[in-house]
This record gives sequence, structure tokens and C-alpha cells, in this order.
Amino acid sequence: MAAASASVSAASSSDQAEQDALKGLTFQRLHPRAYLERFLAENVRPDGRDLDEWRDVSLIVGSISTADGSALVRLGSTTVVCGVKAEIAEPELDRPLEGFLVPNLDLPAICSPKFKPGPPTDEAQVLSDRLNDVLVSSAVVPTTSLVIEPGKAVWVLYVDATCINYDGNAFDATLLAMVAALKNTTLPKATYNEETGRTVCSRKVREPLQIGRTPTSFSFGIFDRAHLLADPTSFEEPLLDTTVSVVIDETGGLTSVMQLGLGLVGADDVLNKCVDVAQQCWRETRKGVYEAS
Repeated sequence: MAAASASVSAASSSDQAEQDALKGLTFQRLHPRAYLERFLAENVRPDGRDLDEWRDVSLIVGSISTADGSALVRLGSTTVVCGVKAEIAEPELDRPLEGFLVPNLDLPAICSPKFKPGPPTDEAQVLSDRLNDVLVSSAVVPTTSLVIEPGKAVWVLYVDATCINYDGNAFDATLLAMVAALKNTTLPKATYNEETGRTVCSRKVREPLQIGRTPTSFSFGIFDRAHLLADPTSFEEPLLDTTVSVVIDETGGLTSVMQLGLGLVGADDVLNKCVDVAQQCWRETRKGVYEAS
């Protein structure tokens, strides 16, 4: 009798827990802002993290055998895979001593219900432009190192990233994947033949890229002009007033700060705090993130 009573009690508790979970999920979907506010009032976030806590990062390189270099990054549940393919082309007439670096991010419908099938979304294009700005300004791969023969032949590196699971902060995850993939890239030794006007590539000898700086991004969201949220999730992102991305190089130095969205109240103080938190996170968890690549 006692065993039967305990079984009924456990089943009742399980049903109550399921009902409570369903109510919470319904409230989250109908009133997302109020849902987030209730968590932040207790200084915790819906996924259980503190406001300044970052999700775990994992990095695997060389995962695409058909690419010249590749990497797969997981930032929490956000997963990005990046492959590098190289082609030979003529340089621009006004830049005969520079090759090309062409980054691109794809956010397909398969990675999140947020995205629909069709041409690239505005968000993907904006992120691709921001990634290009960071890669170029940081000189991750100096374009002058991609020259095979000045004015005749240069390497074009297509750095294509695809998000295969989206849970927010795709910028940070994609920058990690792109830099790691470039570090993993090797190119066949190429020689330009003046007589034939053709470039010959060795089938046996491959050379790594000349890597300059290795930047890492740390993004924050500003909610209700009062709460600074590190590494925002896909649930938090649509509710944010502003997003700030702080880019740190391999020495811990500040490379750039980018802001998207409304202006900040006390902007200098907020930006300084973002930089301080980013540098602390880099020292504690991200300093050696590229060592495996």
C-alpha cells in the first residue's frame, strides 16, 4: 500500500512539473520581455548563467578534408563550420602587390526557425561585412603575402562559414572559426612561368599561410539600458537595445570596438566595462583558444 501511494505521489509531482514547465514556456513566448525581466531582477539569466558569464567554447580544426583549411566551433549551442578554398587570379590593376581575402557567412534556414529559405538575409550580409572589417584591420593574413608574381598572379582565399545551429552570438563564433581555419590552411607551392604566362602548383609541397594577428571577439548585449549581458543567446538578442563587440588580439590588446543599435546612456563607462570584462575573459578562458589550430 505504501509503495502504491509513493508511486501515485511521484506521478502527481511529475505531472505538476510538466504543467509548470508548459506554463513557463507559454509565458516566455507570449511575453518574452517580461520573462527576461523577471530573471534579471534576480541577477540570473534564463539559461542559468550570471549576467557576465560566457558559454563554453570548443574548437576542432581540419574537419573538412576537401578544403585547404577548416575549423568547427561550438559556442554554447551555436555551431559554425568554416572552410577555406584557394584560387589563383590576377590582382587588381591598382593593387598589384595584394591578393584577396573573401569572407562570407551563411545563415541557412536549417540552423534556426528564425531564418527562411532564399537569398542571404540582411543579418548574414551585415555579419559578413563586420567579419571582413575585423579580418582586414587585424591583418590576420596580410594580403601582400598572397602574391605569387607581382601584377600577374595572386591567391584568392574564400573563407566560407556556415552556421549549422544558431543560438545567438554568431559573430564571435564565426570569427573564431574563420581565424582557426586560416591558421589551419596550407597552399600548394606556386611558381609563375614568365614564358607561358601560367602558374604551376606543386602536388607535393604545401606551405602554411603567413599569419599576422589572431583576434578574438567578445560580444555584449545591453537590455533596457541597465543590464549588460555577456554572450547573448538567440532568445535575448531580439530584446536588446544595443550590441557591443570588443575584439582582442593575441597579446590581450584592444583591436576594435563595434556597436550596433541605439546609443548608450553613459556610453564611455559601458564601453570601458565591456573592454575590461572582455580582456578578463580572454586571460581566463580564451588566451589559448587557437593553440590547437
